[in-house]
Amino acid sequence: MSETRQIIVGIIILIIIFILTRIGIGYRIRQTATYIIKDLERQEAFDPDSAVELPYAEPQYFRIGMRDFKPKALQSLIQGEIVGKIGDRKYYIKKRVTV
Repeated sequence: MSETRQIIVGIIILIIIFILTRIGIGYRIRQTATYIIKDLERQEAFDPDSAVELPYAEPQYFRIGMRDFKPKALQSLIQGEIVGKIGDRKYYIKKRVTV
């Protein structure tokens, strides 16, 4: 195989790997968002009066282990107006969704 073909094949493989990792991250964030919604339902946080604190709302910078998607998923839920935020750390379900 010529050098040009090797470079093109290498670039195509890198693009495929990049796309697959983005799909995997999206899947993990969706799973985590479902977990957060179920957690808020379990704690019965359905309106601003019953809002609860979530210990995983803020990212932990010195954490050992796998990547934590909970702060990112929670931010996505807030931006999508599914979860509401009161003050600094209290959250509740704004809009009911089926998960």
